[in-house]
Amino acid sequence: MLRSNPYKWWNWLAFVAAMVVNALANTAVLGGKTTGEISDQYPTMITPEGYAFTIWSLIYVLLLGFLLYQSGRVTETRDSVRSIGPWFIISCVLNIAWLLLWQYEYIELSLVAMVLLLLSLFVIYRRTRSIYYPTSGEMWLIKLPFSLYFGWLSVAVILNIAIVLKKNGWNGFGLSELVWAVVFLLAGALIAILVSYPYRDSIYPLVFVWGYVAIALEQQDQVERAFIAALILAIILFVYAIYLFFARSRDRD
Repeated sequence: MLRSNPYKWWNWLAFVAAMVVNALANTAVLGGKTTGEISDQYPTMITPEGYAFTIWSLIYVLLLGFLLYQSGRVTETRDSVRSIGPWFIISCVLNIAWLLLWQYEYIELSLVAMVLLLLSLFVIYRRTRSIYYPTSGEMWLIKLPFSLYFGWLSVAVILNIAIVLKKNGWNGFGLSELVWAVVFLLAGALIAILVSYPYRDSIYPLVFVWGYVAIALEQQDQVERAFIAALILAIILFVYAIYLFFARSRDRD
């Protein structure tokens, strides 16, 4: 076994770089507008209330926890840590690329970068799910951060697809924007179920619940049926997440 984690300092460097770009994006230094201001230019029926994006703060705090864990003298050589290393670096680079493209309003290209970021997180997620008999550190500082991160990127990709279609004046094959909003919401709920069920991962669908409640609150005064659809799906996914939690506990026993 290697004495140290060869990706340890590269992980730190990539994460710090991503945080710097995030800070610049949210203070309008890049492109003259904040990330939220650009999003507001393309309102859709699945746009959530602004508070939903505060989940990024939790994600980044948990990723910082992962970095501290992978830097520990005892934990840095764990297979669970080293197998993630190169993909974590890739995810940070793609996070930076997505933000830069978004800030300079290359919206379509930013979606491509976001999808690639989602794929890199999917690889990490699969690897975290293959950790058998995880320690408490692996549960809280490896599995949890990447379930949350992968979950929110899944929601964000769906939202950004809607934004790209809105920007380009897509006519929806003659169907109304409301119909497509419901289709997107249903597709997201189906993804949440299909991804999480094999791993009995209750965190992943809970992220969709967070997003869907925020969508419902944003749309309650705009489109009543979009509000109802988002709220009903949020309730269904919440119940499903509770089921997964107890199913996982039962499987352990």
